[in-house]
Amino acid sequence: IIFADEPTGNLDSRAGAEMLEFMRRAVDELNQTIVMVTHDPTAASYSDKVLFLADGRIVDEMAEPTADRVLDRMKRFGD
Repeated sequence: IIFADEPTGNLDSRAGAEMLEFMRRAVDELNQTIVMVTHDPTAASYSDKVLFLADGRIVDEMAEPTADRVLDRMKRFGD
C-alpha cells in the first residue's frame, strides 16, 4: 500500500499530471493499492473511488469519479 498525502500539491501542472499518470499505471499494471488524500478534484478523478470526509468521518463516496463530478460534490458540502 502506498499512502500519498497531496502528492501533486507542490508540483507544477505538468509534473503533477505525470505523477498522477504514474500512480494510475501502478494500480492498473502492477496491482498496486494507493490511498491518496487530496483537495484537488482533478487528482481525485484519477482514482477508482473517492471517499469524502468531514470532521474525520466518511460522509459520501463516488465510484468512477470525474473532476467535474468531484468538484460539484465538494461544492455541496460547503452549504
